[in-house]
Amino acid sequence: MSVLFDRLSCAFKRGHMREVDGLITDERFALAGRNTQAAVLIAVTDGPQPGVILTQRPTTMRDHPGQVAFPGGKLEPGEDAASAALREAHEELALHPDNVRLIGSTDIYQTGTGFTITPVVGVVPPDLPYIPNPREVEDWFETPLDILLDDRNWTHNEVMWRGQNRAFLEMQWHNFRIWGVTAAIIFNLSRRIAAKDVLDG
Repeated sequence: MSVLFDRLSCAFKRGHMREVDGLITDERFALAGRNTQAAVLIAVTDGPQPGVILTQRPTTMRDHPGQVAFPGGKLEPGEDAASAALREAHEELALHPDNVRLIGSTDIYQTGTGFTITPVVGVVPPDLPYIPNPREVEDWFETPLDILLDDRNWTHNEVMWRGQNRAFLEMQWHNFRIWGVTAAIIFNLSRRIAAKDVLDG
């Protein structure tokens, strides 16, 4: 049995039984006529200091080149969010679905580029031998869960985009800049789950 899995499952369930304010979305920037369903995997490592597996996308990719992201991508016909997230994590990092204990889907995020993203939370063993697919992943890294869920570690910024003021978060973790869609999904999850509830019981 996994203490982390049990604690995270309980915190996840409690957090999604209540309404929360202030969730981030870029729905108002979404391009008319484009709505692509996608899913990402928030893989939490079951170690002494639980972390989250993140990737850096190649600069050659059409969508969000060079950005830090969760493993994930578009849903294929007949897939649900969980199966798509698991498939993409396997394709991108050789993370086998059998190594993921799913907890559930959290708040959908609408991007300004027309993607409707369902984040799926799961727990994975520590120190798995990830093998990045060079066509989809430039690099991968792990950031401690408590750091990601603590709002004090994020810088709040604003920029003009498509004629409107857009707020966004960012964090520098070693050589990686975590921002944009990934940062927003993490922030929304932090509105549902507090790190202390997962790490301290």
